[in-house]
Amino acid sequence: MRKFSIVAILFFVFILGGCNGVFIKNTDGNGNLSGNKPPIVNIEIDGEKHETKLGSYCWESNGKAECVDTAGPVDLLEDDEPIQIESGEQITLAMDYTPKPNEIHLSQIKNNDDMEIEIKNQKFTAPEEKGIYYYSYGVWWIDEKEENVFHGDAFYAFVLEVK
Repeated sequence: MRKFSIVAILFFVFILGGCNGVFIKNTDGNGNLSGNKPPIVNIEIDGEKHETKLGSYCWESNGKAECVDTAGPVDLLEDDEPIQIESGEQITLAMDYTPKPNEIHLSQIKNNDDMEIEIKNQKFTAPEEKGIYYYSYGVWWIDEKEENVFHGDAFYAFVLEVK
C-alpha cells in the first residue's frame, strides 16, 4: 500500500477541489500577491543561505492565473548536489515576502519513505541518522474570509546530506 504525505494529500485536494468551487484569486488591496510566480525560499544553515528549487505552483498576478506542475522533489533534484549538514543542526526556512503564507507543511523523503516534519518558527532540525534526505516545503495563501478561496500555493524542494 502506498503512503501519501499530508503535503501530497493537500495538493491533490487543492487540484481536484478546483472543479468543486475552490478558486484562486488575487488579493489586490488586502495582502496583494505580487510577482509573476511565487517568491524565492532559502534555507539557512549556520548563517549560510541556500536557495530551494521551485516545484509545482498556482499563482495569480495582474489578473492572470498560472498553474505549473513539476516532478516531485526526488526527480526535480536528481542532478543537484545535496547540501552538506551535520546531524541535529538547526535549519531555517526563509521567505522574504509579504504576505506570508498562512498554511505550511514540510515533508521529508528518504528511501521512498515520506514523513511530515514539524516546523516551529520557520525552523526544523536535521535528522540524526546519516544519509540523503529530500524535502518538499508546501505553502498556501488561503483566504481567511472567503471559504474555498486560495490566493496561491507553491512547493519548494531541497536535498540535504547528513554527514
